Amino acid sequence: MANGKLLRQLIKSGVRGDTSGFRAASEAVIQEEREKNHHLLANDLERLLYGDRASAGDERKLHALVDLPSNKDSGMALLEERVVIRDEKDIILSDATHAALDEILMEHNRADVLRSYGMRPAEKLLFCGPPGCGKTLAAEVIAHSLSLPLILVRLDSVVSSFLGETAANLRKVFDYIASRPVVALFDEFDALTKDRGDSADHGELKRSVNAVLQMMDGYRGDSILIATTNYETLLDKAVWRRFDEVIRFELPSMEQIKRLLSLKLSGVRRDFEPDDGRIATQFKGMAHADIERVLRRAIKEMILSGREFLEKSHIDAALAREYRHKD
Repeated sequence: MANGKLLRQLIKSGVRGDTSGFRAASEAVIQEEREKNHHLLANDLERLLYGDRASAGDERKLHALVDLPSNKDSGMALLEERVVIRDEKDIILSDATHAALDEILMEHNRADVLRSYGMRPAEKLLFCGPPGCGKTLAAEVIAHSLSLPLILVRLDSVVSSFLGETAANLRKVFDYIASRPVVALFDEFDALTKDRGDSADHGELKRSVNAVLQMMDGYRGDSILIATTNYETLLDKAVWRRFDEVIRFELPSMEQIKRLLSLKLSGVRRDFEPDDGRIATQFKGMAHADIERVLRRAIKEMILSGREFLEKSHIDAALAREYRHKD
């Protein structure tokens, strides 16, 4: 729990209506909890403080990007900035996937060295694998590590049924990305670049694939473009060679499940050890996001039932509910 000095500062600034003082004290509390490895609590406190979007004055969380492009007809934004909170400590991956991400970060941290030899760091990345295995989180980690804004390409606004409108929206997106360094996340990229041989798709979507290929070929900015897909077999074959790196994400192994349980339960009082094989085995075959959801549900049950410790029975009940939802 936060020390007395911070709590006094927090309450004093709140009573006085000192917004900046309250924010500074809150951030100090969050940092202290994170240093204690109380990541679940720290993340919850950050969501309470910043909400879904950070304030414009908090440059660490949100870079206050301006003039985000929009769809001409609907007025909907084509890009959405996301708050960057989680870092490398918050992600559990296989050694191979972790090494691939570390290599990309090293390339960008030493981009000047590569450019002196006429080379560039990997800027167009494809993340593929099952849902909930850390693809979107990895994009956030990259943005955090490189101190770049994270922006989501809103495919619901980009894709249009009107002739030529999708390509026009894509041009706005790529022009914006090229104008300033960001991490641009094309989530569910297969919705934009399905195989052109699929007769079920209409002509406008096929034209959008051609537009994406052309714009990726012509891209010359300093942003990092990250596309994610859960269904790699749906991607048009010509898309693959447009990426500098393809990184695969997998369901967690037993060892990764134990590490994930230790990470997510580090600030929770419990009557079992997270690396207990009997506990970890119950999560076998589940994605990272599913495991985290089950743990959140178990912790809520512990709190609401007035129990002091998280027990195996809480885990069992949360898992049973998870499997009922999937039936």
